[in-house]
Amino acid sequence: MTSSSPAQQVLAHFAHLAQTRGYTLDEAQQAAIARLAELANDLLRPRLLRRHSARSLYLWGPVGRGKSFLLDGFFAALPFAEKRRVHFHAFFRELHERMFRQPPGTDALGASLDELLEGCRLLCFDEFHVHDIGDAMLITRLFKALFSRGVVLVTTSNYPPEGLLPNPLYHERFLPAIRLIETRMDVLSVAGPQDYRGASPAEPDPFGIGAYLWPGSAAQRARLGLPPVGEGRVQVAVGHRHLPALSAAEGLLQFSFADLCEGPTAVLDYLTLSETWPRWLLDEVPPLREASPAARQRFINLVDVLYDRRLALFLVSAAPLDETLADSDIADMSRTRSRLSQLRQLGPD
Repeated sequence: MTSSSPAQQVLAHFAHLAQTRGYTLDEAQQAAIARLAELANDLLRPRLLRRHSARSLYLWGPVGRGKSFLLDGFFAALPFAEKRRVHFHAFFRELHERMFRQPPGTDALGASLDELLEGCRLLCFDEFHVHDIGDAMLITRLFKALFSRGVVLVTTSNYPPEGLLPNPLYHERFLPAIRLIETRMDVLSVAGPQDYRGASPAEPDPFGIGAYLWPGSAAQRARLGLPPVGEGRVQVAVGHRHLPALSAAEGLLQFSFADLCEGPTAVLDYLTLSETWPRWLLDEVPPLREASPAARQRFINLVDVLYDRRLALFLVSAAPLDETLADSDIADMSRTRSRLSQLRQLGPD
């Protein structure tokens, strides 16, 4: 009996996942699985039997279409040791830290990639997004370095390449990276008609342990074991700096919206703190339309990090969630709406 090919193993794995979870795969998901199966063959067949060299793959689609399900299933099914699967923000943070430690005068990016990707031929990025022009410039260099090393990328994103870094002030400067993605990667839409996050009866997401409270009365806080707003301040260490917080005790990190989102914080700060603090409380969240564009983007990034790390988030505002998010549509807000809708909603007593 001949052993099954890598493609057949990937297809069988997804069929088993769908059956055991009660999923009915839509056409877009089936097309993505077929392409992932081809990629498995391209990566693992002996060189003489390959029809073509392995091309990288960029999967994009709206929230809730199963992109992470596809990436995780492919990574688990691939009988291949030279692989790494990581959330893009986490990888980017680790890259920043290693570049910072490189000796002056060296190729900091190249040396850091040598450390991070020793022996890696397949790199899977989940939740690939670009918000900051400084990060965008480094991402362009990163992708060029990865492709020159022959690393195959599989990424998921909520946007097609052309939709990355949508801020019109910076988008044109990111076009070289977009063209690089479109040239070196197969771009595949996973944009089926159904949002599976709202329809799935799967086991509860740990993120849902958190809650959205309005107006955040003392009784509501006491019911959930949350501290009052208070007037005190503590300094929380983040790498080489400190951030002002309202409190930090018993696994709960409490910030005001003004301190965390209107202040000069970044995704790397949230990732660092998320390694130590499993519960987060963000107080005094205003109507986002009244916040600065930078604060809205930081709020979106914070929700992304805590959701992806499966940590508990408690938000306190004066109004219901729909009112707080009203008239604040910027890039990525649809994903934030979807994720925050999974929190428990606690209104006036």
